[in-house]
Amino acid sequence: MTIPPIREWWSELSLEARVEVLGDTAPHLGERAREEIRTITGTVVGMSETLSNDDLAYARSEARAEVEAADSD
Repeated sequence: MTIPPIREWWSELSLEARVEVLGDTAPHLGERAREEIRTITGTVVGMSETLSNDDLAYARSEARAEVEAADSD
Protein backbone atom coordinates (compact mmCIF):
# COMPACT_ATOMS: atom_id res chain seq x y z
CA MET A 1 0.00 0.00 0.00
CA THR A 2 1.10 3.52 -0.62
CA ILE A 3 -0.14 6.50 1.32
CA PRO A 4 -1.05 9.73 -0.50
CA PRO A 5 1.61 12.46 -0.70
CA ILE A 6 2.29 14.09 2.66
CA ARG A 7 1.33 17.52 1.30
CA GLU A 8 -2.24 16.25 1.02
CA TRP A 9 -2.66 15.42 4.71
CA TRP A 10 0.08 16.93 6.90
CA SER A 11 -1.67 20.26 7.53
CA GLU A 12 -4.81 18.49 8.75
CA LEU A 13 -3.12 16.17 11.26
CA SER A 14 -3.64 16.82 14.95
CA LEU A 15 -0.67 17.93 17.04
CA GLU A 16 -0.57 14.48 18.65
CA ALA A 17 -0.41 12.74 15.27
CA ARG A 18 2.31 15.11 14.08
CA VAL A 19 4.38 14.37 17.16
CA GLU A 20 3.85 10.67 16.51
CA VAL A 21 4.96 11.01 12.87
CA LEU A 22 8.18 12.76 13.92
CA GLY A 23 8.75 10.71 17.06
CA ASP A 24 10.95 7.77 17.96
CA THR A 25 9.25 5.34 15.57
CA ALA A 26 9.83 7.47 12.44
CA PRO A 27 9.71 6.63 9.59
CA HIS A 28 7.03 4.12 10.68
CA LEU A 29 3.55 5.57 11.16
CA GLY A 30 1.83 5.00 14.47
CA GLU A 31 -1.81 4.09 15.00
CA ARG A 32 -3.07 7.65 15.57
CA ALA A 33 -1.32 9.00 12.48
CA ARG A 34 -2.53 6.11 10.32
CA GLU A 35 -6.12 6.60 11.47
CA GLU A 36 -6.04 10.35 10.88
CA ILE A 37 -4.48 9.95 7.43
CA ARG A 38 -7.17 7.38 6.61
CA THR A 39 -9.89 9.81 7.74
CA ILE A 40 -8.40 12.81 5.91
CA THR A 41 -7.67 11.07 2.62
CA GLY A 42 -10.16 8.21 2.54
CA THR A 43 -7.39 5.75 1.68
CA VAL A 44 -6.39 2.53 3.40
CA VAL A 45 -3.24 3.05 5.46
CA GLY A 46 -1.58 -0.23 6.35
CA MET A 47 0.13 -1.02 9.63
CA SER A 48 3.55 -1.23 7.98
CA GLU A 49 3.43 2.12 6.18
CA THR A 50 6.57 4.21 6.38
CA LEU A 51 7.46 7.70 5.28
CA SER A 52 10.22 8.40 2.80
CA ASN A 53 13.18 10.55 3.74
CA ASP A 54 11.66 13.32 1.59
CA ASP A 55 8.35 13.05 3.49
CA LEU A 56 10.14 13.23 6.83
CA ALA A 57 12.15 16.24 5.66
CA TYR A 58 8.90 17.94 4.59
CA ALA A 59 7.25 17.21 7.95
CA ARG A 60 10.26 18.52 9.88
CA SER A 61 10.41 21.64 7.74
CA GLU A 62 6.69 22.34 8.19
CA ALA A 63 6.89 21.75 11.94
CA ARG A 64 9.90 24.06 12.21
CA ALA A 65 8.11 26.78 10.21
CA GLU A 66 5.05 26.54 12.47
CA VAL A 67 7.18 26.86 15.61
CA GLU A 68 9.03 29.84 14.18
CA ALA A 69 5.77 31.50 13.19
CA ALA A 70 4.36 30.99 16.68
CA ASP A 71 7.53 32.40 18.24
CA SER A 72 7.29 35.58 16.15
CA ASP A 73 3.71 36.31 17.26
